[in-house]
Amino acid sequence: MTNGMGNKSVVLQDVRKSYGNLQVVHGIDLTIAEGEFVVFVGPSGCGKSTLLRMIAGLEDVTDGEVEIKGRIVTDLDPSERGIAMVFQSYALYPHMSVRDNLAFGLKMARTNAAEIETRVKAASAILKIDHLLDRRPGQLSGGQRQRVAIGRAIVRKPDVFLFDEPLSNLDAELRVSMRIEIARLHRELGNTMIYVTHDQTEAMTLADKIVVLRDGRVEQAGTPREIYENPSNTFVAGFIGSPRMNLLNARWSEGGLVDVAGRQIESGLPPADRPFGGAVTLGLRPEHLKVASDLSGSLTARVDFSEYLGGTQYLYCQLADGQSLTVEHRSPISIAAGEQVSLLFEPSDCRLFDEGGNRLR
Repeated sequence: MTNGMGNKSVVLQDVRKSYGNLQVVHGIDLTIAEGEFVVFVGPSGCGKSTLLRMIAGLEDVTDGEVEIKGRIVTDLDPSERGIAMVFQSYALYPHMSVRDNLAFGLKMARTNAAEIETRVKAASAILKIDHLLDRRPGQLSGGQRQRVAIGRAIVRKPDVFLFDEPLSNLDAELRVSMRIEIARLHRELGNTMIYVTHDQTEAMTLADKIVVLRDGRVEQAGTPREIYENPSNTFVAGFIGSPRMNLLNARWSEGGLVDVAGRQIESGLPPADRPFGGAVTLGLRPEHLKVASDLSGSLTARVDFSEYLGGTQYLYCQLADGQSLTVEHRSPISIAAGEQVSLLFEPSDCRLFDEGGNRLR
């Protein structure tokens, strides 16, 4: 949960970035509250790391303003912005002990020795690396090195923490435990944190607010629940969620119904202003599809592959017109490839998008 009281921590006003004639960030406006954990997520090349580096001062802003804690910092050096950054690469000094790695930035800032010792002790206690202070980075595991990199940021007591894909070098099990550590750290410190990842699971589990980016533009910003349950367009709908939302080509039929693979589906929208025969996209989350015990379902599909994962089973199916869809089944059932299944869902779980991919309902 957000720890702040609604005060603004970071404000981006019409922020743009160009390399010569190539514009890569297109007029982004964003307000981040004090104590908020915000995650920038999107595919490779969407501009999320560039945007983070502009906040940090590692990339020049071509146009627009960056404000941190009420100060315009657009033209300030990174050291003057009150930020600390944790990178994908740990960037630790291999010849120094953990203690000296943690203290290095403070020594460069001419902090007095007693204060350095206090801060290093506090950070190492928070991150549970007290017993590692005399080791060198080469003697640490990947997760331990990442804790040291985070500790080096903590000792600076920044206003804002910036994380640039910090867990991408770790294996899957360690990523899960480090996600928990970072969430705990945010709870304990209460600082504003901005986190860049391409991993939507990290975004969903860590964020107070998710900012979904594509091609240097914000597609949608909101809580994980808002983004997941009410995506503003087909890009967000397809990007957030694993497995992704089923996006089915359909057409408007009579009475506000939509035609999907020859089946008439209740859309939940009034028929007025819905062009008969016009194209529409029907979105259904895999967990909202249920396998009917008879043929009473709204859709009929052939199972191409069944994936059993213990408590969950995924059915990868194909409609009569060749469109693919995924069904998430919580209680495993015995269904073989090639079998026909009848699928049920609630009209309220449908998400409809117009021809341009924008949300209708």
